[in-house]
Amino acid sequence: QVQLVESGGGLVQPGGSLRLSCAASGSIFRINAMGWSRQVPGKQRELVANIFSGGITNYDASVEGRFTISRDNTKNTVFLQMNSLKAEDTAVYYCTADLTTMVSDTVHLRADYWGMGTQVTVSS
Repeated sequence: QVQLVESGGGLVQPGGSLRLSCAASGSIFRINAMGWSRQVPGKQRELVANIFSGGITNYDASVEGRFTISRDNTKNTVFLQMNSLKAEDTAVYYCTADLTTMVSDTVHLRADYWGMGTQVTVSS
């Protein structure tokens, strides 16, 4: 069983910074990619950033240059450093992971996983 546990959300003023963390645990054989998506009530969930096993990253255009995604492979943890936050960044942020898990010694399963979400509110 896989768990993604997020932390670091909260209330911040426009122009401020927050750092989100997400730790993956369970019978993980390989992390293919981890990332963050966000959702505002009434709107579709949107990709914010991804980081792949080789270290390649990609960002939504709305956050490029302000957000930085990184990973600690030793702790199966992904981070999202959010700077110069704007009111429109307000959303629930979800950790995502593309993982290969060990069903048995010889059986592996690749699937996508989601965290429970953490609220980020940017307001004065």
